[in-house]
Amino acid sequence: MQELTRDDLFSLEDYASKRQDYRAAVLEHKKNRQVALGDHATLYFEDRMTIQYQIQEMLRIEKIFEADGINEELAAYNPLIPNGKNLKATFMIEYSDAEERQRVLEKLGGVEDKVWIQVEGFDKVYAIADEDMDRNRDEKTSAVHFMRFELTDKMIAALKSGNALSMGIDYDGFMQNVSPVDKNIQQALIQDFS
Repeated sequence: MQELTRDDLFSLEDYASKRQDYRAAVLEHKKNRQVALGDHATLYFEDRMTIQYQIQEMLRIEKIFEADGINEELAAYNPLIPNGKNLKATFMIEYSDAEERQRVLEKLGGVEDKVWIQVEGFDKVYAIADEDMDRNRDEKTSAVHFMRFELTDKMIAALKSGNALSMGIDYDGFMQNVSPVDKNIQQALIQDFS
């Protein structure tokens, strides 16, 4: 997938006029790009469209319209776009109660390294997590992690041929498994491979 450039982005004025329809299209697109790994953990798979939306929203909120500021946002977000050989996701540990979330996060140090995907007939592929920064301190983890899953050419070919895709977490006390992933989600994720 190609990285975004300034030419791909709407100006603040254009975005303001298109935002409602654009946002609705992105939200519809995202429905087939998320996998709940139990009640409190979700993988949100990123692609060019989801990242463009994130950038557009940041530019709007921060009122960024100068080239340097736009380039900084592109540099921060472009690494989250899959490159045709991998899947990239935001992993979120979600609890509505802040105190409960804090207690759980204190028990889940290293959980981000135990999230996996698996193409039927192949070994699990564990996430390469938080390449941008360390989000884990001692035994505590963060509620948000950025992940990359690197697949081999054979795995990608098998996935495109119809082998099932599964996902999960192998972490004591937080183990979850989604097997197989919904077909609509699998088809959407296959589009990330060039």
